[in-house]
Amino acid sequence: MSLPAVVRSLVPLLAGLVLGGVGAALFQDSLPGAAGSPEARVAELEAELKKTRNRLAALEAVDADGQPRRAPLEADGRPRTAKSLADQARGIAADVRAGRPVSPDDIFKASKPLIRDLAPLFERLRLKEQQRTIESLSGELTRKYDLTKEQQAALQQWFHGQMNETARQWTELLGRDGTRLEDVVRASRDVRPDRGIEKFMEGILTGDQLAAFRTERMQERTQMMQHEADRKVQQLDQIVGLDETQRDRVFGVMARSSPEYDPAMVLEGAQGAIPTAPVGDRQEALLAVLRPEQRAKYEAERQQRRSAAEKEMAGVGLKLPEGWEIFDESDLR
Repeated sequence: MSLPAVVRSLVPLLAGLVLGGVGAALFQDSLPGAAGSPEARVAELEAELKKTRNRLAALEAVDADGQPRRAPLEADGRPRTAKSLADQARGIAADVRAGRPVSPDDIFKASKPLIRDLAPLFERLRLKEQQRTIESLSGELTRKYDLTKEQQAALQQWFHGQMNETARQWTELLGRDGTRLEDVVRASRDVRPDRGIEKFMEGILTGDQLAAFRTERMQERTQMMQHEADRKVQQLDQIVGLDETQRDRVFGVMARSSPEYDPAMVLEGAQGAIPTAPVGDRQEALLAVLRPEQRAKYEAERQQRRSAAEKEMAGVGLKLPEGWEIFDESDLR
């Protein structure tokens, strides 16, 4: 998928986020549902949220000694004032109408209060999905390695711990004032419930079962790593034209920067084993493999994609965020 195509898919997503957020902010009390309906439950949750926010506001208004807190100040000394979702959405709409560029990060920032307010509802949905995922993964491992009831219980507890920690990190990321849309995209790409399970399974399996688990687990991770690395090598090859030696070296860079990479993996290329070498910064490692004329082609392609994306985003009143390449599936940064 080219970057303009990714931008086309991003625009309706952001538009839906804005429309949904504004609708919730402006009309959430206008259409109460029937008793017991989802709409009524949402209204109840909203009332609970308002009460909680009022209590928190009252507590935050005084310090530990019961004295009124001073309002936080902006960098220029003015009192800092919070804007509602509706206020920020109106500001974004005004910028678009006036022809001023709007970043997806602006839209994301405006939506964060809504995300925080709906956190209890999202948490309930997350817990339901989490239980389904845990049951599926636990069932697969139980079938493959004939786990006892005690081992199954321990495994499910481990999964719950992993997913709860992931949820905590995710909530912290969304609640942080400086979080950008790019940070959210990066974090969402790296979510995998069974990451790190090797250490846990080594504590409950022994003998042939442990050997079988290690072998299968390494095969799974190797296949995922190879698939992703091969795809990226092919994409770079189409841009600059790699020779066999370069293909092997780029594969090594991509493989070792994968979250699935394990030092125990043996990397093979067209010319044999690929030497182990630290990757460091992936972009610098890639450029070090390319010849000067190839680097020129690579940079020209990046600029062409950026220009095309900027034009397409400008057509709907948006501008690219600084980390625009995070939305490019080729991910050749």
